[in-house]
Amino acid sequence: MKRPIFLIIAVLLFSGESFAFDVSGIQPVAPNSIFSTFSAESLPKNRVAVETGFEKSKDPDFYRFSLKSAFGISDSVEFNLTVPYIYNFTTTIDGMEDIAIGFKHRFYDEGKYGPSLAYLINASLNNGREEFSTRGRYGIGLIMSKRVGPFKGHVNFFYERPGTGSLGEEITFLGGIELSAAHNFKVLGEILARKSYFSNEFDHVEARFGYRIKTTDFIYTTLGMGVDLSKRTPEYRILISISYTSPQEKKEIKKIIEEE
Repeated sequence: MKRPIFLIIAVLLFSGESFAFDVSGIQPVAPNSIFSTFSAESLPKNRVAVETGFEKSKDPDFYRFSLKSAFGISDSVEFNLTVPYIYNFTTTIDGMEDIAIGFKHRFYDEGKYGPSLAYLINASLNNGREEFSTRGRYGIGLIMSKRVGPFKGHVNFFYERPGTGSLGEEITFLGGIELSAAHNFKVLGEILARKSYFSNEFDHVEARFGYRIKTTDFIYTTLGMGVDLSKRTPEYRILISISYTSPQEKKEIKKIIEEE
């Protein structure tokens, strides 16, 4: 436990100052996620999940609306799409961010002691407004998940390169945990540490807390709040999302009646 604690303290102490736009990039879809932390789990083959998200950030002030989707190509391979839109950035600027796509492959299933492992290859189109765009980007991530009793933990590491040479690469560490407090209610926690495209040091460290309600068998509502830990930006954010997962196809059971 001493090493993870030391790493967190080091990130908090030595993170560099920066005031730059918080690029969202590829994002996961509930329920296989915390907030921005991916789970190694994926949708079963031919299942679809769609999520609408709302985010309000303070200092800098802006609203982010997002449409996210996931599709199970197979039981271990998933396609992801994130379409973000920024409204009222510093009260005057609105527009699209770069649209992000990704493929997640779970290549190792969870065992008695070991976690499940997955990697995610992602890329972004150069379609966003100049203030919110990196002129496209591409990257890769490693995802680990492990269940222990009512708790389930996830660790992510992402590396991304922007489409313009004037920006540096982005490195992101994510750690998330979910507690099954009831059959339809989960408590969520997440910590994010990021060296953004606009800095040479870790300039964004944030803790996020909230909960997820399974409203119906196929609809999930997630509420959360993010708090800055590095005295950088944003100061805080409010997160709300609603996701829908298509129901699993029911297999017809054929009865054979033998006549005597």
